[in-house]
Amino acid sequence: MQIKNLLLTLVSLLLLEVTSLASNLKDSMSFGVNTYNDNGDVEVYSPTFSLFKKVSTHWMLGLKMRIDAITAASITSGSNADHVDIVTGASSSSEFYDDIRYAPTLMATYDDGENTLTFGGYYSSEVDYEGKAVFVNFVKQLNEQNTALGIGFSQSFDKWKPVFDRALPKDNRDETKLDLSINQLITPTFSVQGVYSFMYSQGFLSSPYHYVLQDNIAKFENYPDTRTGHAFALKGVYLINKDNAMNLSYRYYTDDWDIKSHTINVEELHDFSKKFTSGIRLRYYTQTASNFVKDIGTYTLSDNYFAVDYRMSSFNSFDIGVPFIYHLNAGDKITASVDYYQTSSNDYIQSWYGVSNLKAVYTTLTYEFEY
Repeated sequence: MQIKNLLLTLVSLLLLEVTSLASNLKDSMSFGVNTYNDNGDVEVYSPTFSLFKKVSTHWMLGLKMRIDAITAASITSGSNADHVDIVTGASSSSEFYDDIRYAPTLMATYDDGENTLTFGGYYSSEVDYEGKAVFVNFVKQLNEQNTALGIGFSQSFDKWKPVFDRALPKDNRDETKLDLSINQLITPTFSVQGVYSFMYSQGFLSSPYHYVLQDNIAKFENYPDTRTGHAFALKGVYLINKDNAMNLSYRYYTDDWDIKSHTINVEELHDFSKKFTSGIRLRYYTQTASNFVKDIGTYTLSDNYFAVDYRMSSFNSFDIGVPFIYHLNAGDKITASVDYYQTSSNDYIQSWYGVSNLKAVYTTLTYEFEY
């Protein structure tokens, strides 16, 4: 049982998030909280709640709710319009949060043991942004459930609502995403998954607040209004022995903005007892710059595109984290994690945040039980 639990824990990481919810239709509920804090004066406190109810032999309904209480994330209606940036009026010592984001998700799942279909909708609301999305995912089990083929589709319909009087060229930000996956159990202790993702975004894809100051004239950040991306991922799970398992993944991303990225993840989990599992995970990320980004201070008023966000420039980052899983009773467990994230030194980060690189600590804590 200990070997099976460890392998199933890691194999679940290979499945698409929404489809992995439906591997077994059981009534369950969870409560959690996530936190984020970085040296750019951004703080996030996020309570979470989920409820899944089986309504028939093959059908289940689900509700997920997340509330993000954010400091220094967006300017507020009381901010000074002469200085329009993402940290206007915000500080880590603010008495109240600058923005509250509410994000409920409703979904339904059909699972007959060989076919799993999950579909639903998502809504997000904050002071200056509204997000709406629909999604559907299908997984087909083959070869005595040793092979799984998956396809997922999502479409978002987001809208900017700047808190100061600025007429955007477009106020929408929409994204289409298609995921294709195949998961194959190679041996009883080794599983591999391949994933291809297609992404297409259109609308106002930059921030309405970022600007470049040139000749004492503020030029707002401006990106192309469409973006097409492709991602290829290969993931593997290997059960080393009865107490140790390894999760490895590599992802390559490329888009028509000439951004190319490589992501490597390594995670090792160890069963310290029948109830307690922990380990360590490492992540390394590197990307090239977009084809319209320029060195800080070299933009001119005739440039069509302006970038302020460091994610349009080349940079590297790494993440080190420790996950924890504690099984209380059958179906009841506590999961937690703490991670440290750091980027490489970057002129865009220095210009905007006043620090040479970003450093962040984020945590998760969730209690899940069946009823």
